[in-house]
Amino acid sequence: MHFSEGVDPRSVDLTAEVSLPAAWSNRWATQPTKPTLWDEGTGWITRGDLARRTKAAAGRLFGAGLRKGDRIILSAAASVDLVVAHVAALRLGLIVVPVNGAYQQVELAHIVGDAGPRAAVVDKPEWVRWLAEQAPEMTVVSPRLDLDDAAAPSLDQLDSRDPALLGYTSGTTGVPKGAVLTHGNLLAGAESVRIAWRWTPEDRLVLALPLFHMHGLGVGLHGTLLSGASAVLLDGFSPDAVLDAAEAHDATLFFGVPTMYTRLSQSDRVGELSRLRLCVAGSAPLSADLHRRLEEGAGVRVLERYGMTETIMLVSNPYDGERRAGTVGFPLPGVELRLAPDTGEVLVRGPNLFAGYWRRPEATAEAFDENGWFRTGDLGEIDGNGYLRLRGRAKELVISGGYNVYPREVEDALRTHPDIEDVAVTGTPDREWGEVVTAWVVAASGKAPELDDLRSHLEGVCAPFKHPRLLHLVDDLPRNALGKVQKHLLS
Repeated sequence: MHFSEGVDPRSVDLTAEVSLPAAWSNRWATQPTKPTLWDEGTGWITRGDLARRTKAAAGRLFGAGLRKGDRIILSAAASVDLVVAHVAALRLGLIVVPVNGAYQQVELAHIVGDAGPRAAVVDKPEWVRWLAEQAPEMTVVSPRLDLDDAAAPSLDQLDSRDPALLGYTSGTTGVPKGAVLTHGNLLAGAESVRIAWRWTPEDRLVLALPLFHMHGLGVGLHGTLLSGASAVLLDGFSPDAVLDAAEAHDATLFFGVPTMYTRLSQSDRVGELSRLRLCVAGSAPLSADLHRRLEEGAGVRVLERYGMTETIMLVSNPYDGERRAGTVGFPLPGVELRLAPDTGEVLVRGPNLFAGYWRRPEATAEAFDENGWFRTGDLGEIDGNGYLRLRGRAKELVISGGYNVYPREVEDALRTHPDIEDVAVTGTPDREWGEVVTAWVVAASGKAPELDDLRSHLEGVCAPFKHPRLLHLVDDLPRNALGKVQKHLLS
């Protein structure tokens, strides 16, 4: 389904090039003067520029004492400098830990304590202060890597089984776990979408997604460099910025989340999306109404796909063929997928599948069934034409604006509010955000808190995207005989 006509799927080896750094180096050696990355402050850099800059950056990291297997936090605005730091770390064999820049001190402290990073590349002054307080021995620098020059060590000497990236995620417990993705995982994930979406060196992506997220990093950036294509890096999203960049740089691709597409559909310039050959949506479902508005306004049939931190990309609507609204399509090259017969949970296997959770063997064992299939926690059904439709999440995860919100974490923080006796957090479907975080509150002593009170209470504790946007005051929360809140009854 995802292969070009005449390609035998059995002849495709997604990990033939062993690692992304090895594959990228092969691309850079070809047409070194070809533009590859742009940002507003730097302008265009070429393949050759990227090869030289990442080699020098790897030397600086090595000179700072970092060695293969060390963890390094990366969290900064999208820029050429950040990409250079990321690629240099991978080339050196470091394990990259991408972190959302909206995280507050407590959230960051958990990741530092769990991952044990030896260095951090950050651009927020408060993060520099927090990291210095928690881990004074850590090397903390800006994306420009203000470190002494050193002779670059041998680079790209990597095995496909070597860990490359530690992506933090969590289930209903609200305790973030680090998913260990190997170099082979990252390569397989990027190669599968390169094949499926017909990504070529002539393509140019407008990349407005953050580079701490698998959608922007593992798909947008990694796929661009693997295919030998180019990308325009935007520090944030606005409809005008995306459309201006697409016009100015003759772009062919845009990847976004439903919130972005909602705002594009509301722009009087929405018709300009027609200049792109492919628009991809993910991280949350795209409504049938939004599909219709984009098709009517721009003649664009957005391609939806499905993935997660532990697996990169799993399923995609076809490039050639019907992109069916309400579905996420078919398994990507290399991915095996089935539904658990008793629950309908989506189970997957493939070379893109993570190696396990960082230092959590019990959680890793729980995540796989006895035959090695990964339990995604998502419930699905397959229609008569083979398209996968996601029915819901067994893990109660809320996805708002493309970001994961774990209810337990927000509930625990809200329970410290003096006017709250009990609380449950759910997601409410929303046309713009996909879901909005919703708090169901039992007030203490009859004193009802306001929504603004809850949001103020969470300032400095939880990232803003985790703050409730809706509040329902209730007399009590529905519970089963074991005392567990029955969230499906909250409506």
